[in-house]
Amino acid sequence: MSSNRWGIAVAGVLVQVALGAVYAWSVFRTPLVKEFGWTISEVTLTFTISIFMLGVSSFVGGLWLSRTGPRIVAMTGGALYGAGVLLASFSDHRLWWLYLSYGVIGGIGLGFSYIVPVSVLVKWFPDRRGLITGIAVGGFGAGALVTAPVATRLIQTIGVLPTFAWLGAAFLIVTVAGGLFMRNPPEGWRPAGWTPNASEVAQRAAHDYTLREALGTRQWWALWLILFLNTSAGISIISQEAPLFQELAALGAAAAAGMVGIASIGNALGRVFWAWVSDSITRKVAFVLMFVLQVVLFWILPSLASVGLLTLIAFVILMCYGGGFGTMPALAADYFGSKNVGSIYGLMLTAWGFASVFGPLLIAHMRQASGSYRGALHVIAGVMLVSIVLPLIMSPPRRAGADEPIPVPGRNDRRAA
Repeated sequence: MSSNRWGIAVAGVLVQVALGAVYAWSVFRTPLVKEFGWTISEVTLTFTISIFMLGVSSFVGGLWLSRTGPRIVAMTGGALYGAGVLLASFSDHRLWWLYLSYGVIGGIGLGFSYIVPVSVLVKWFPDRRGLITGIAVGGFGAGALVTAPVATRLIQTIGVLPTFAWLGAAFLIVTVAGGLFMRNPPEGWRPAGWTPNASEVAQRAAHDYTLREALGTRQWWALWLILFLNTSAGISIISQEAPLFQELAALGAAAAAGMVGIASIGNALGRVFWAWVSDSITRKVAFVLMFVLQVVLFWILPSLASVGLLTLIAFVILMCYGGGFGTMPALAADYFGSKNVGSIYGLMLTAWGFASVFGPLLIAHMRQASGSYRGALHVIAGVMLVSIVLPLIMSPPRRAGADEPIPVPGRNDRRAA
């Protein structure tokens, strides 16, 4: 039984890679603008709709999988996502159809499918919660690295709309097939020979919270705010990478695009790295370190002109951005138990949607108002400085008179006075 969990993990990662192709939307922007005369803002709105629907439907998918199990949710999500991308191939001079197909239908499918591997794998890997969720969502971060060059070549060869059809068909096959492997372990299952150590016991809730119970704790709202703040910082850079590099290093568009590609690898790598580190140093300390790093990096970023240093700093900032998504599912499972983590973390992902609006608008508005990025980057550094307080003061929620520490087999059952 335990060996099967690695097969489930591989399937989950493949599903996330297919879903993460949404981050490659920028390769469709220029071809769609040129072919149909739509504006950049009109085409970009497709991506915004898709990410917004992802956040909403992740919560709905989390509630659904707690009632029916993960397989049907994953397969339905995969079918909707693949169909949405495929149907986008019929958007010839119909912008509303692009919004409906890729944005709404595909976005709903994204949310349903995204939450399933996260929810399933934290149950199968209680001994490696951070690492396994980091690997899973790392697949999502790496999706654009796989899809962007493939989509670009297809667009050059067969055109932009047929590319949607081919990619949609491929995504449908991968996500539905991967969804077939999604299942929860038996009730009470643990890996052979594993028991939580004292540090893990101290950082984990003593029972599985329902969504209603979780929302009644200050910890859930603190985690939501941490995810919102960390995401706002990183996505502000993502939204302005190319023009930021061009302004600070006096680069051309092609050179700036190359720097964007290198820095984006940090998004995928950070999801695995920080989640893996959090298994050893605790999730709280991992978030403290991510915030401290960003305070320093955002503060010094506007004073740099070296292409190499700018790329390195952007790479590390995006590692912290991805690290939030890699570490938070495990932290939510630590604090509220793994049984209902699908709905509890699914609702927490609304922080992603709000941050996707707040971060880019903040940096764009301040850049326009001041004529440079310096003020905006220093404001973000200040926000990160204040954010350090949140993980420092957090501890797992405890129900008064109901919680007991998780028993650790082989240890004395003595309680501290």
